[in-house]
Amino acid sequence: MRTAFIAIDFINDIVHLKGKIPSCAAQVAERNAVQQANLALQYARTHDWLPIFVKVGFSSSYKEQPKNSPIFGKAHTIGALQLGEWGTEFVDTLAVDKEDLVVIKPRVNPFHGTILDSALRANGIEQLAICGVSTTWAIQSIVRDAHDRDYKSLIIEDACAAASQEEHMLSITQLSRIATIVTVDNLS
Repeated sequence: MRTAFIAIDFINDIVHLKGKIPSCAAQVAERNAVQQANLALQYARTHDWLPIFVKVGFSSSYKEQPKNSPIFGKAHTIGALQLGEWGTEFVDTLAVDKEDLVVIKPRVNPFHGTILDSALRANGIEQLAICGVSTTWAIQSIVRDAHDRDYKSLIIEDACAAASQEEHMLSITQLSRIATIVTVDNLS
């Protein structure tokens, strides 16, 4: 089964303690989520999985930013999530290669308004191995949408994080009905 490794929103504004909206930073550090994602990525590369890195971001004009969104609506007022700036760069410890596919999303869901589905289908992908932040929002969103698009999903639990461990585990429990929950140690 052709698989894609998808890492979501490991960007400075969200997961770095000095980011502008570091809602998951403490949990990412506590859970070693980036290091776990790198181990999963290493596995993916050795098994010829397609590596994809997803990040949320908006142009400097913020014209595509959803101003009424409770999550993204104030980004323009604090200069958060601006493409081309430090905040939307992947954290420097994430092992992104210049040849890897990078998908920029304008909303929570990595499928919404992006090339993700086209890229997956162009590469014959049937299964997604997913990690990143936040388990509560982006991970839930991609897994639910992937399910409805007939992809099989693996959630790499120890390479994900949310604002709290409780939020993370609640999401994992909910998603376990439509995805397979794995750890880096039992990827396959």
